[in-house]
Amino acid sequence: MQFKDVVGHKALKDHIINEVKEDRVSHAQLFFGKAGYGPLPLVLAFVQYMFCQNPTAEDSCGTCPSCRKVSKLEHPDLHFSFPTIQTLSKTSDGMIKEWREQVITQPYFNLYNWIERIDEKKRKPIIGVAESAEILRKLTLKSFEGGKKVMVIWMADEMHVSCSNKLLKIIEEPPKDTVFFLISESVENILPTINSRTQNVHVPRIDEDDLMRYLLQKKFTTEASVSSIGLRAEGNLIEAVDLSGAHEQKDVNREYFVSLMRVCYKKDVKSMLGWADELAQLGRERQKNFLKYGLYMIRQSMMKNYTDDLLMRCSDEEADFLAKFARFITGNNVMDFCELFNDAHYNVERNANPKILFTNITFEIMRYIHRA
Repeated sequence: MQFKDVVGHKALKDHIINEVKEDRVSHAQLFFGKAGYGPLPLVLAFVQYMFCQNPTAEDSCGTCPSCRKVSKLEHPDLHFSFPTIQTLSKTSDGMIKEWREQVITQPYFNLYNWIERIDEKKRKPIIGVAESAEILRKLTLKSFEGGKKVMVIWMADEMHVSCSNKLLKIIEEPPKDTVFFLISESVENILPTINSRTQNVHVPRIDEDDLMRYLLQKKFTTEASVSSIGLRAEGNLIEAVDLSGAHEQKDVNREYFVSLMRVCYKKDVKSMLGWADELAQLGRERQKNFLKYGLYMIRQSMMKNYTDDLLMRCSDEEADFLAKFARFITGNNVMDFCELFNDAHYNVERNANPKILFTNITFEIMRYIHRA
């Protein structure tokens, strides 16, 4: 992967390139930030630039033998470690085919996307203790091509404690010309003894203009819709692509949201239960899209209340509804609304009972809306 394929992050790319040019690449780096911000693509571009035989001032050449091998994730001195379903494979090598397919097809993916690819039962993957032995074995071998050896550990926060402890020494004092890249969504989720041995690199959200430009170039959406999607995605490319795919459902989501708020305001329990039943019948992805939309509408309500519409980015239909509804979202309940929609989205991903979940949402909103 080349830097030109990584969305946004010009300053961070320049910093990485200077590190390589000045030969001061730290032996252990922790790239942290939401998966949709692009920590994995940045690391892949970093590695390709390191291995490139004919690098330019701004990027790897993309055509030399080393670049071609890295782009296919087949360079003999590039190793990957990532969470696996332990009953399917104790180590990453057993799922390297699926890993290559995922990264080459779409390098912007999160742990849930990975689970969906590798396990129809949606079990939780980890980096188990057996993986530590494989990492140690690979890195004690000599470099195949006489240069650096690189170990990329994706979702390092999913390492079992026993695995982490076995890697402490090699991360602190790796063999000569060995570089570790750990990737995590949060520093707080990394074992402190591991974190203290790495150089932290924060990957911030993607600039909104860069994100919108990418969506238009890749034809994920249209000029008319891109601004709204860019705002709702909050610099997260995974979210932006999901929202683009769901944009044709926006009118339906608006109708569901308006209906929900009206029946909850009226305390019409029969209609509330009917609404919950209807949402429970939708597929999981449509339920998740609605919950994201609900969170977006709550935020737009706050924008209307506190910025005189200056920061609002919504359709005329949404603006008409918010003109009447926004006064019900105040400092007394906005955090409750946000937490409710966020928690519901989290629970839908983990196969919560949808009828119970959406019924609970209606009664909670009935309480919140009358607490404004």
